[in-house]
Amino acid sequence: MTGLIDVHAHFVTDSYVRQATAAGHAYPDGMARWPTWSAEEHLELMDRHGIETALLSMSSPGVHFGDDVLAGRLAREVNEDAARLVADHPGRFGFFASLALPDVDGALEEITYAVEDLGADGVVLMTNAVGRYLGDRILDPVFAELARRRSVVFLHPTSPVCRAHTALGRPRPMIEYLFDTTRTVVDLLMSGVLERHPELEVIVPHCGGALPVLADRVEEFGKLFLGPEKTDGPGASEQLGRLHYDIAGPAFPRHVPALLRLAAPDRLLFGSDYCWTPPAVADTHIAAIDAAPNVNWRSLTTASARRLFPQLKPQ
Repeated sequence: MTGLIDVHAHFVTDSYVRQATAAGHAYPDGMARWPTWSAEEHLELMDRHGIETALLSMSSPGVHFGDDVLAGRLAREVNEDAARLVADHPGRFGFFASLALPDVDGALEEITYAVEDLGADGVVLMTNAVGRYLGDRILDPVFAELARRRSVVFLHPTSPVCRAHTALGRPRPMIEYLFDTTRTVVDLLMSGVLERHPELEVIVPHCGGALPVLADRVEEFGKLFLGPEKTDGPGASEQLGRLHYDIAGPAFPRHVPALLRLAAPDRLLFGSDYCWTPPAVADTHIAAIDAAPNVNWRSLTTASARRLFPQLKPQ
């Protein structure tokens, strides 16, 4: 059985949960509680499912709770925690570094430290940074630096700024995450970030959210209504097809077939979404991936991950 590389895996620490709770996130994104996490339990799940390596990241609500200085300190703390986990379990874990966006100067400093000193495998960006979506020109120095380094950018959804009106009291990961993912990727597209920085390797989570069914609509609006500057260069569908997509969540039987109309199979990557996805649910998702007809998703997603992360050595 081919080993998997999990590009969408999370960890939490007691310190992080305390700081997030104190900042008003006792019920993160409308969920009833914080998950628990330990390296031992994570490795047990990985061994049970033949996952060789998991790339750890912080999930929503990220590290910025309103104060740039405190956000920078928390980003440094969780990145150093992740680097220690990688060192303690060689070959089993990697990590995406958290950045204290929208503090651009702090983010640039943390990119240098996380990549050069801690050995981060890329960065994780929330789909909005305290209300700023990722196509905002104020964030362009960050994307320019990530492109210069040819860093992998893993997007992770967070609650939209309009959540009080749109979530209707339900947990935001159910549908708001998918819409906020779609919103920020379209913003990256329409603002020209993807075209200005073609070196960026971007991973879009959860099968691209609503992008597989909205890509044609986005392209049509770009051509008909948004002005000539939106029609030069590659179209929306072509640019979206260049991105990478993880298949975390209930990917089958509907979501992956829709995604394959937008992206080639070799752009897809495996994700468990553990520890925010409970073990029993992760078991069900992985069983569905293994049972999917016509494609060996273990072999395909692992080969794709090794191309994207050549530093990950087979066990």
